[in-house]
Amino acid sequence: QVQLVESGGGLVQAGGSLRLSCAASGRTFRSYAMAWFRQAPGKEREFVAAIGWSTSSTYYADSVKGRFTISRDNARNTVYLQMNSLKPEDTAVYHCAADPRLATVVAGSGVGSWGQGTQVTVSS
Repeated sequence: QVQLVESGGGLVQAGGSLRLSCAASGRTFRSYAMAWFRQAPGKEREFVAAIGWSTSSTYYADSVKGRFTISRDNARNTVYLQMNSLKPEDTAVYHCAADPRLATVVAGSGVGSWGQGTQVTVSS
């Protein structure tokens, strides 16, 4: 397992941008598929984006496609989520997740490692 710490959340107006970071411990980071999930108050956790070992394999929820971009820097043990054209409905706590298996991290079930989350609030 890896330890995950998110940062970069905050308050932004609708239409604005934020970049979230998730720093991972351990020397095996490049062996893990990574994902971002979010959970709004009173709602279930939902998948946002995922990236495989190779930076060419990325997946997005339909609700964020074209606005959010997931990327990773294996030299820095960090995964990013660039969020543009933010909407009030993007308000949530954003968590990153790591697992050796891409299918597992996309499903969000049985994931080996979760971060504690960072709050994103989008005002209208």
